[in-house]
Amino acid sequence: MIEKLRSKVALKVKGKNINRFIKKLTTRKINILSLKYINKNEARLIIYKDDYDTVLKIKSIYEVLEEDIYGYLKIKRTLKLNKHLIGFLIVGFGIFLILINTIFKIEVIHSNKDIRELLEMELKQNGITKYSFKKSYKELTKIKEKILNKHPDKIEWLEIEAVGTKYVVRVEEREIINPKENNTPRSLVAKKDAVIKKVTASKGDIVKNNDEYVKKGETIVNGEVILNEEKTMGKVRAQGKAYGEVWYVIKTNYPFVYYEEKETGKKKESYNIKFLNSNIELSFKHFKNKKIDETNILSHPLLPIKLVHQKQKEIKVISDILTFDEAINKAKEYATKKVSKTLKKDEYIIRSKYLKSKINDDGVEIEMFFAVYEDITAYRTIQ
Repeated sequence: MIEKLRSKVALKVKGKNINRFIKKLTTRKINILSLKYINKNEARLIIYKDDYDTVLKIKSIYEVLEEDIYGYLKIKRTLKLNKHLIGFLIVGFGIFLILINTIFKIEVIHSNKDIRELLEMELKQNGITKYSFKKSYKELTKIKEKILNKHPDKIEWLEIEAVGTKYVVRVEEREIINPKENNTPRSLVAKKDAVIKKVTASKGDIVKNNDEYVKKGETIVNGEVILNEEKTMGKVRAQGKAYGEVWYVIKTNYPFVYYEEKETGKKKESYNIKFLNSNIELSFKHFKNKKIDETNILSHPLLPIKLVHQKQKEIKVISDILTFDEAINKAKEYATKKVSKTLKKDEYIIRSKYLKSKINDDGVEIEMFFAVYEDITAYRTIQ
């Protein structure tokens, strides 16, 4: 970058025996950055500006003409010639930045007037008002969570989105429904084939023991009150939970060559100054890998500089070239995650076992056995 900015001069040299003049320059240790012969008596060369005075001193019978300049010297000359335009652009850019980062309108979208007024008051208390500066994505997230935590009984869902120079606030009101009590008699049955590991019941008669095998639909907690194993004396609505060991065989494919760009969910907007081949981002936090949607804001054909607006989404890049054993291990991890994602908070994998594998066009395919501690609670109405 420093080398590109260093001042250089393009010269046209005329005279007999150009090679003698070139040799004289190299003897004086003048760096010739580019040399092109036009004909036997003319040549075009580029040197550093620092060496220009030396060339003029030793030119003797040769004619030396300055054709062009490069680097810092050209930038300086261009800036000087366009100083009024640049001043106007800087002032305009400053005003533009202030305007696009100022909120002129706040729109709360909801049919309930009370909810709208509640949100407007909360937003004002958290610094979201007309003619205030835009807040960062992180700040908006904190404000949203603060409002949700403050009004859990009134607000189900909330989103604050910056659209141009206004905030659009979408909100969903929480509806508290008091369901009517259902007294229809029922029994608790197995949702799937399993070995029972735990049964609890506040109503009904537990008829299956721990470590006992049950098939799908078998009764675990009976809602019928039976006397002497024969006569039904009454019926209740069984209440309880049943957990069992359930078995799965999972097939998983994993490629030998794997590449993935995964969005992390983080996003931001930034303004960037592009100068020559450099990109200067006007923000404190930078994403290492990102997807960019870019729009030009200010540019000029005579200046090697422009201002752009970027919408950025952070991405996580995963790139692997795997051996057979590595692909097998990755496939095992993937299969385990696949099963884990389907489990509830109180469910877990008891044990797992790798069964077999085969190579196909896409990579490696494996089969794995899983024993899972799972909620097998289901209900059947008693007629």
